[in-house]
Amino acid sequence: MAEDKAGQAFKMPDPALLSRNMADIASRSQRIVMEFLKRQNDAQMPGFDPLNIGSAFLEMTARMMANPAKLVQAQMSFWQDYMLLWQNTARRLMGDTPEPVVEPPPGDRRFKHEDWHENEVFDFIKQSYLLSARYVQNIVKNVDGLDDKTAQKLDFYARQFVDALAPTNFLLTNPEVLRRTVETGGENLVRGLNNLLADLERGKGKLHIKMTDYEAFKVGENIATTPGAVVFQNDLMQLIQYAPSTETVLKRPLLITPPWINKYYILDLRPKNSFVRWAVAQGHTVFMISWVNPDERLAEKTFEDYMLEGPLAALDAIEQATGEREVNAIGYCLGGTLLACTLAHMAAKNDSRIKAATFFTTLVDFAEAGELTVFIDEEQLRALEESMQRKGYLDGSEMAATFNMLRANDLIWSFVVNNYLLGQEPFPFDLLYWNSDSTRMPAAMHSFYLRKMYQENKLVQPGGITLGGTPIDLGRITVPSYILATREDHIAPWKACYKATQIYGGRKRFVLAASGHIAGVVNPPDAGKYSHWVNTELPPDPEAWLAGATELAGSWWPDWQRWVASLSKAKVPARQPGDGRLAVIEPAPGSYVKVTAQ
Repeated sequence: MAEDKAGQAFKMPDPALLSRNMADIASRSQRIVMEFLKRQNDAQMPGFDPLNIGSAFLEMTARMMANPAKLVQAQMSFWQDYMLLWQNTARRLMGDTPEPVVEPPPGDRRFKHEDWHENEVFDFIKQSYLLSARYVQNIVKNVDGLDDKTAQKLDFYARQFVDALAPTNFLLTNPEVLRRTVETGGENLVRGLNNLLADLERGKGKLHIKMTDYEAFKVGENIATTPGAVVFQNDLMQLIQYAPSTETVLKRPLLITPPWINKYYILDLRPKNSFVRWAVAQGHTVFMISWVNPDERLAEKTFEDYMLEGPLAALDAIEQATGEREVNAIGYCLGGTLLACTLAHMAAKNDSRIKAATFFTTLVDFAEAGELTVFIDEEQLRALEESMQRKGYLDGSEMAATFNMLRANDLIWSFVVNNYLLGQEPFPFDLLYWNSDSTRMPAAMHSFYLRKMYQENKLVQPGGITLGGTPIDLGRITVPSYILATREDHIAPWKACYKATQIYGGRKRFVLAASGHIAGVVNPPDAGKYSHWVNTELPPDPEAWLAGATELAGSWWPDWQRWVASLSKAKVPARQPGDGRLAVIEPAPGSYVKVTAQ
């Protein structure tokens, strides 16, 4: 042990152990570099500006120079704030307690360690960073003459830039990391380097940040454990029928169509937060589509195929399994978009088997589809399509990285600090395990989805999209609809989801849940978390809807159950998987969900 200048004891590293660690690190680093270079030789390198950022920033610079007065004004304001910060820091060093010049926004957890507030030096570093970040973002936001998409792209990447440069992300400017380094004699940094190398090895040269303890979970053993069986399958999906937990069940079965961007078990994580298990306990005969994790063999599968081999095939299978033609249906995110397309297709064909539809965080009007549109312009789409054509699919890690960038501080930088600087292992967390269990996208389907919906917004146009040889019109959907959005959704903004209330026909109920795209949906009543807003009026303006809404404590799940049960109260004896005309293929959760993208 030794002491620093302040007399604080700190641990000296073991030279022999350190030497062995560094030798191992050197050997592993060489293997990672060789693997990475091999992968680059096997693939075409991307262009210099694959995200098409450069042209946006060049346009911004030109417009700023055309009107420099705003820039000068912003600089003056920044320096005034900075001088006040210097003065306040000097006052703190003399024992005064001035009010902060700037504070982190609510919910920013980067500066929660006590030294960011109590230590004058680190408080200065924190506020200096926050002032600089605010200056950069204000400059970007206040450029005149930019079109909306360019302005959104600039704002997004400016935020990525300032988030990356946060003092929390660096050893010498993070007090928590400095304390840990002193306490462990630098062992945290060696462990962190080992963690970094392990993530590079797992990604074969690309950084795949470990977000949770992957060994703590296994699909079918401690997640996705609701009893049931696969009773039907085709190239694209397995259909799971869950075993009942009540003596009688609602006559209408419930079909759930999840997104195929992620795996279905977000709705069946663990017993305490499983929507599937809860719905079964409410007396539903639940059928779940479990999508395949596609590879190059399914490259030509289209969005139309997902409709034909997904919900439409499931409806036929459910009739064979239960004898029922009438079904209630749920679609989640992209699965909800597919459900809307399917309903419009069925309306054109006079097919009325789906009697009620529920949409979880679903976009059908993509005019204001949030920050994902930053990644969807002609240049980026062409580059993406070229990559998908070479492999036949979009790699799951690329999709995951895109979604993580939408919440970079929570899903990227917090793990950089925890895993690489503090040298800690991430905690076991079922939701993050699911988030890391990525899926691929067939090339033909994904290109159609991004171009026709995100880029061209054709789905909202009557006849704008043709599926199965039939032009579809969402306005022909007349079944009762329950539309759920979440207030802090970064993927499907709630106001964009609300637009469906003005598109679908029939009776509609819109409910807004607190929290985000996942936590706002997966919110069991027993958790006693969050809240939700209800309003039977559906004005065109979503803000007007919210102004007239009533906030209710807790989960929205019971509200949905009251709604769906009121539509048809008829009950029948509980149905067991395999009792009908479909034999059990294998126990739930089936084999498709266990195929990983690694």
